[in-house]
Amino acid sequence: MSTLKLNKSPAAADQKRQKPVRPLSPELRDRSKAPVIKAQQSREAPAKESRRQDAGARKEPRAGGRQDEGTQPRAPRQEKSFKDKNTRQSAGKPAYGGDRAFAARSTRNERPRDQDRPFAAKATTRSASRPAQLAADSDLQPRLSKVMADRGLCSRREADDWIVNGWVKVNGDIVETLGTRINPDADIVISTYAKEYQAENVTILLHKPIGYVSGQAEDGYEPAVVLIKPENQWTEDPTQKTFHRGFLHGLAPAGRLDIDSTGLLVLTQDGRIARHLIGEDSSTEKEYLVRVEGELSANGLAKLNHGLSLDGVQLKPAKVSWQNEDQLRFVLREGRKRQIRRMCELVGLKVVGLKRIRIGQIALGKLPPGQWRYLAAHERF
Repeated sequence: MSTLKLNKSPAAADQKRQKPVRPLSPELRDRSKAPVIKAQQSREAPAKESRRQDAGARKEPRAGGRQDEGTQPRAPRQEKSFKDKNTRQSAGKPAYGGDRAFAARSTRNERPRDQDRPFAAKATTRSASRPAQLAADSDLQPRLSKVMADRGLCSRREADDWIVNGWVKVNGDIVETLGTRINPDADIVISTYAKEYQAENVTILLHKPIGYVSGQAEDGYEPAVVLIKPENQWTEDPTQKTFHRGFLHGLAPAGRLDIDSTGLLVLTQDGRIARHLIGEDSSTEKEYLVRVEGELSANGLAKLNHGLSLDGVQLKPAKVSWQNEDQLRFVLREGRKRQIRRMCELVGLKVVGLKRIRIGQIALGKLPPGQWRYLAAHERF
């Protein structure tokens, strides 16, 4: 037989889904105050968990889980140290999160640096080989500062300053160590900073009068540098450069004139000029007009030109001639102490006046005694 299913109307279905609403009993209405009552009771009575611990209640361990030995109470929990954590991981437990990330970082840190930075090995090799290149046969090679001075780049003192400042390259490598020895034919490049610093140095030409010493004060006489002040600057100075007190710093005479001599005296801050004028290998000419008295010995003029010795050392050839009947003209390429006066004494003459009128290509000209001017940028000794 077939079973007939009767379709219920929507109204009947809605009536079935709706349950009758019964009014709350007084007991149920009082339950709305239960949380307040329970909170008050919890403050008055000990916690349920505390009662269980006092009674020694224990849950039964799950199957396969860790069991306590006997019925002894559980020991207080201790904080796990980092060492314990690593021990658990090494025992087979996987590392999660931060542990795995730390392990990866530790592995990277243990690798050699050359693997992380492929250029580190190359840079280290280059820096290690640099001293070997510069200092090979160090006992036979000259110092860098001496080579720079010999080439006329600067003075030895300036070279040391430039090296310390990192302004010098040798064969493409910056050298910052004083005393470094190099091949005499090495390629030397100077930084523009050094050239700008050198360009700020000044050179002063002074017409030194009698009564001033060239260098340090001695025997109550003042040094010639005290004349370098604004009121003594030559009004016809072609440079038209103003005077600054900073120009006096490091200003030193490049050559000497006796206290009883007058004429051109060079004071400079530029080590190249000082070396060019008074260096051991200097060949710069210096011209003097010398007023003399006495009777010139036979062949005396020839001896003044070449053939005299001072302190057991033969003098370099000179150019000596009569300027007029009582004045000689000397051109020397060396400058020993009181050289001209001692030379004249050897041939029977006495010097009563000495004036230096030229150094190299720079002439004293019209510069008045006691006044000074700057060396112009285009002027060369």
